[in-house]
Amino acid sequence: MGDERTPLLGDAHGLMYTSNAKLFLAVFSAVLGNFNFGFSMVYPSSAIPQLKNIEDPRLRMDTDMVSWFGSVFTLGAAAGGLSAMVLNDKIGRKLCIMMSGVPSAVGYLVMGSAQATWMLLLGRFLTGIAGGMTAASIPIYVSEISHPRVRGILGSCPQVTAVVGTLSLYALGLVLPWRWLAVAGEVPTLIMLILLCFMPDSPRYLIAKGRKDKALQSLAWLRGSGANYMTEFNKIEQSVATQGKISFLELRTPFYYKPILIAVGMRFLQQMTGITPILVYLEPIFNMTKVILPGQYDAAIVGAVRLVSVLIAASLMDKAGRKALLYISGFLMFLSTLTMCLYTHTNPLPIHYINISVTSDFIARQPETLLQAAPPSLITLIPLISTMLIIFGYAMGWGPITWLLMSEILPLGARGVASGLCVGVSWVTAFALTQLFMKVVDAYGLFVPFLFFSVVCVVNIIFTAVCVPETKGHSLEDIENYFRFGRVRSINTT
Repeated sequence: MGDERTPLLGDAHGLMYTSNAKLFLAVFSAVLGNFNFGFSMVYPSSAIPQLKNIEDPRLRMDTDMVSWFGSVFTLGAAAGGLSAMVLNDKIGRKLCIMMSGVPSAVGYLVMGSAQATWMLLLGRFLTGIAGGMTAASIPIYVSEISHPRVRGILGSCPQVTAVVGTLSLYALGLVLPWRWLAVAGEVPTLIMLILLCFMPDSPRYLIAKGRKDKALQSLAWLRGSGANYMTEFNKIEQSVATQGKISFLELRTPFYYKPILIAVGMRFLQQMTGITPILVYLEPIFNMTKVILPGQYDAAIVGAVRLVSVLIAASLMDKAGRKALLYISGFLMFLSTLTMCLYTHTNPLPIHYINISVTSDFIARQPETLLQAAPPSLITLIPLISTMLIIFGYAMGWGPITWLLMSEILPLGARGVASGLCVGVSWVTAFALTQLFMKVVDAYGLFVPFLFFSVVCVVNIIFTAVCVPETKGHSLEDIENYFRFGRVRSINTT
């Protein structure tokens, strides 16, 4: 994450240095919530194949129940994001993150002890609430405690840790049954709660609440005793002083509505790429396309590719810039979703592959069904490679940068409310797509949703060119000045 000691922005002679060690610890403590978010979001990928063929009829799932099990998480995330609209500004970013641990821990407990499908759905909904709260709070917290030299790479940490969470689920899914996977989800939640007890709240939030002494202590702890943190403190204080409570009339000014519309638009388009249903139904998708390896191994491979790609993106965030990565991301996703569409359209799936999970239990009970299926061949590597490129492209840009830009461009006075709105819009969109995905596949074929996703990727490229500003290397105050005064020298859109 860069050097532990770097020159503090604004020190002309480089005599004052900021220590990043405590800052990194605070960021790590917070983004454990994103680890849990990634873990819980893709929990159905490993659980669905087991629950579709389970002996207990109270827990066995059909296509309709699978759709609800996959999508109800996003309804919870939307509710959590909307609740964060209030909690972010009422109790602060740190406490909001900590509060997310309650529905997360209870949700995993309910799923791990489930005796009926309604308990599984309730557990998914509760973990979704936690995910929505963290998605709305952690990027804001990380952005506000970071300084410009490392804000890009630290701003990508929520996405990186979410990816590590999904990879952990896929990997553990190779060896653990679905109940023990739920138990494993409790661990990062508890560690996060313990660590955050010792971390400071955001200096910007504390100044906004009039707790200036506490804010100065927070900034001094984050930057280290050798840093010229008073200069940064005065700059933050001046920025906060220009912003009071927002009225409805103020929301009609470009300073507020432009960044809010950009942030909401990016979160909407991010979900319209289909990333959530692809990740949630990853193992079933591979089973449908008869990939040469078992679906659970393919899912783990894709998870590893996703992790590598977000690490690459994190290293390039403050070098290549946000917009360049968004262009690359959108183009890669367009090519790979279109390839997936063409493959599944020209290679129709045998009906018995739809909604089948090839497990040892299924083989024992229905060997005649498997005899009807042609053995997988090397051509089935095409959907595997295409999916890997979809995930790689997403993780290079439209995954981490939408989180980062949301935290960078939203004005401080509207940051808590607007971030909750962004998350709410994002997860309502994800719910609709995840709920419809398997039903559309059953009715029309797998190529139809991937054709739709490829069109969305083209729209994303156009949106990036027309609407998204470049924020690389600029302080949050510079970015606010851009939206307040227009295209000034402090930031440009090219």
